[in-house]
Amino acid sequence: MAIQTTTNTYQTRLNKAFYDRKLLETAKTRLVHASFGQKRSIPKHNGKRVEFRRYELFTPNQSDLTLVEGVTPDGQSLAQSGIEATVKQYGAYVEVSDLLDMTAYDEVIADSAELLGEQLGTVIEWVTRDAMASTTNVQYVNGKTARNQLEPTDKLTVDDIRKAVRTLKKNKARMFTTTADGSVRKPHFICICSPEATYDLQSDPLWQDVSKYSNAEQIYSGEIGRLFGVVFVESTEAKVYSQSVYTTVAAFSEDHKTVTLNGPFSDSFKQFFAYPGAKVWINQTDFFTNDAAKYDGNTATIRLNGAFDGGVGTKVYSDDAGVMDGTTKIASPVHATLVFGADAYGVIDVDGSGTMETIIKPHGSSGSSDPLNQRATVGAKVAAYTAIVLNPLWLVKIEHGVSA
Repeated sequence: MAIQTTTNTYQTRLNKAFYDRKLLETAKTRLVHASFGQKRSIPKHNGKRVEFRRYELFTPNQSDLTLVEGVTPDGQSLAQSGIEATVKQYGAYVEVSDLLDMTAYDEVIADSAELLGEQLGTVIEWVTRDAMASTTNVQYVNGKTARNQLEPTDKLTVDDIRKAVRTLKKNKARMFTTTADGSVRKPHFICICSPEATYDLQSDPLWQDVSKYSNAEQIYSGEIGRLFGVVFVESTEAKVYSQSVYTTVAAFSEDHKTVTLNGPFSDSFKQFFAYPGAKVWINQTDFFTNDAAKYDGNTATIRLNGAFDGGVGTKVYSDDAGVMDGTTKIASPVHATLVFGADAYGVIDVDGSGTMETIIKPHGSSGSSDPLNQRATVGAKVAAYTAIVLNPLWLVKIEHGVSA
């Protein structure tokens, strides 16, 4: 048994580069949002914060730029603005039993690396997507002015893309001219959209499918088409705003201000109450949660700024998605399509040295905590990652409904 363990340990170490590559390649199949940001890395021993910088444009003042004959004007100074973001770590692992080790240890590691790569790639994609979706440059379709006014019939149209392009051009957003591998392309903006948004856009005769031009230009992974100088890249992880809170009252205090809610409690549910003054509706009345007594995840209770009218079983819901059904109070989902130029946002490059790796602990490596050498682990970790909007004027978020 000791010889077998030694052999597997040797093979594992020998194939470490293969496992790392498999992890990264699988993760990259998920990385759409993370592919187009301005890349930065953090040197070791330089803290957890990374700084992204951009030059400020010179002011085009006609009178200041008018030259006087024979007079040398004062020189201009370059100015940069910096935005800082804090990186976080992400990771997971699986256990491999010694019984499984006897049959197909290395195959299990390869399969685990692939599964972990898909999992981590999705998480990194969500982190980047949510950062991009925080842009303050928001466009609502069909003349609507707020997310909770949007209905499923308020679908994304060609005109909405044209408006976004107009906004980017007026804001002097820089266009992409090369791909990640350095291939030159015609200047273009990029749009990341959901498959449902693609479905609605493709019904327009102006849509140019990727098959019509893929032989002429290098295309991005996931690229599906082009329209008005915008290259469309589809992502199954595109941002969708669903109703964060839809539950009922489980119990309440005598003053009807402290309310215990029924589960289940999703991540979006918990994140909703993490913001100070989160607003919920109970019996047609909106209440703000009391900042001094926020949502308690252990007891699933909230403290309201007023007394609610109702009892156990009364519906509690949020209006952070689309239009709500008047009877059920269920809100329709709202999709976010992102149209942006170069350097609109920044990311830590997951392809950087040591940023994403497999971590393999063979049987017998845990010492006394595994006295019978029964457990090995295969893990994967993103050592440091973050994403942040650098220039919201160069990133337009279009919120809209989609076809059923």
